[in-house]
Amino acid sequence: MSDPIKPKPLVSIITNFFNAEKYFEEAIESVFAQTYNNWELLLVDDGSTDSSTVIALRYAQQYPEKVRYLEHEGHANRGRCAARNLGIEKARGEYIAFLDADDVYLPQKLEQQLALMDAHPEAAVVFGPTQYWHSWTGKPEDKQRDSFGKLWIPPNQFFHPPKLLTLLLQSKANPPATCSVLMRRELFAEVGSFDDTVRDVYEDKAFFAKVYLKAPVFVHSQSWDNYRQHPESTCAVAQRTGWYHPYKPNPAHQTYLNWMTEYLSQEGVKDAEIWQALQNALWPYRHPRLYSLWYPLKHFLDRIKYRLHCLGREL
Repeated sequence: MSDPIKPKPLVSIITNFFNAEKYFEEAIESVFAQTYNNWELLLVDDGSTDSSTVIALRYAQQYPEKVRYLEHEGHANRGRCAARNLGIEKARGEYIAFLDADDVYLPQKLEQQLALMDAHPEAAVVFGPTQYWHSWTGKPEDKQRDSFGKLWIPPNQFFHPPKLLTLLLQSKANPPATCSVLMRRELFAEVGSFDDTVRDVYEDKAFFAKVYLKAPVFVHSQSWDNYRQHPESTCAVAQRTGWYHPYKPNPAHQTYLNWMTEYLSQEGVKDAEIWQALQNALWPYRHPRLYSLWYPLKHFLDRIKYRLHCLGREL
């Protein structure tokens, strides 16, 4: 007698949105284009005032078996963390994935990531590098600007906690783009959800810090998503306002490091290497004048290290 066929696991894809009408339908259609079909799409409205609410409701009405529309009480705007957490709370799937309303999945994302989960049952998380997507504009000059985000993590490897957290605090690893990740549902019972006290660019990094502290992770070399680069994105707006800078001390980063200090204390973390890395990361904020003298040399050395790293990868 043959063994019964194992049912396909359900994947819950959470797309939070706020005034996302410009790119929203393309994001949704990239889910419908998946080669793996056992998914549900949760469209979480964070108080939109443009036509994106109408778009989400239309998909939910047209495909009630696949798409659900969610919103906060009173159609309130509560931020990305609260919107994602609402999606997590209402998700029915064995796996959780995220897709921002201006990004897109490549067609085999779910199929290939689920295969990796089957091949590595000890992994709670799978992700790969994300393409920074400029060519969506159709302009020839933008096609040349497409690149893959640097994870700084050796691919096709399994990482036990808290190795990646140490590397993250040492600036030797970057967190993945949220749309790159596939997670087992039970992970959220262990690490919790997105922390609403860390907002504006670093809420994703705070969440992945919690994941890195407690969860085994498999990092693959494959890219499964396109991260749209445009001037209205959260990162672009934060950089224009001076709240965020990817390479220099900035208020958003300081808020994140202060949160990290409190979180590690609450979790009772004793790892000396983690605490030393955190103290080093906080040093520019505690000694700003000394850092202003040190930064030009550090920037020069970092550029040399980066070029050597690229050369080593090519060899």
